[in-house]
Amino acid sequence: MKILIASDIHGDAKRCEEIMARFEAERADRLFLLGDILYHGPRNDLPPGYAPKRVIEMLNSIAGKIDSVRGNCDAEVDGMVLAFDVLVESKDICINGFTLKLVHGHHHLDEQSFDGVDAVLYGHTHIPAKERRGGVWLLNPGSTSIPKEGSSFSYMTFDGRTFEWKKLPNGEVYDTLII
Repeated sequence: MKILIASDIHGDAKRCEEIMARFEAERADRLFLLGDILYHGPRNDLPPGYAPKRVIEMLNSIAGKIDSVRGNCDAEVDGMVLAFDVLVESKDICINGFTLKLVHGHHHLDEQSFDGVDAVLYGHTHIPAKERRGGVWLLNPGSTSIPKEGSSFSYMTFDGRTFEWKKLPNGEVYDTLII
């Protein structure tokens, strides 16, 4: 099973189109979205490709293949227009005996317990990250639409054994973690 992992689309239809193209090119089975899907938030500039209605259409077309969690910019109204659950705060998913916890990351990761979890996938910071803490991997794909601190537009993939950080729009691998 191959999973594409993305965060912080923030209503950017251009970047969502690139994620959809990468989903197809990667032949991914699932898409994990780590929050902040439609709204850009008051602290971020409006993304150049901001068109949340187009993002809704694109993501709803593969709703059955999406697992998502709520970001700090996601609202109840988003749950009314998206055909997948966008309002759950966290989700645990087991793949090949490896347990992943999906969160957005706006709640302090230091204050949460991750008992029984092998890796925490989070977004929010818009900065790719790979950190081992207390036996748990904390992994951030970066942002698809508003990268920060000089990072690239990015996403991750996971094939059940290997995480790869990749650049949009071409899928160039720039970091790897083998579990």
